[in-house]
Amino acid sequence: MFLAEEAAQTASRFQTFDVFVILFTIVLAIALLRLLAAPIKNKFAIGFAAVSLITFVFMDVLMVKHWLS
Repeated sequence: MFLAEEAAQTASRFQTFDVFVILFTIVLAIALLRLLAAPIKNKFAIGFAAVSLITFVFMDVLMVKHWLS
């Protein structure tokens, strides 16, 4: 019983949502690369994708720091 109580108190720092954040960051990076490689440049889309990618990379850094702390 003591071991079960101890295991219940130890919570995992990893959450299922973390996987979706990482996957979406990868999708944003691919989208930005495709926008930059396109023959006709859409400046608004490039800017929006860049800001979104910066935001999600920042979230990924904070998420990994939380895992390692």
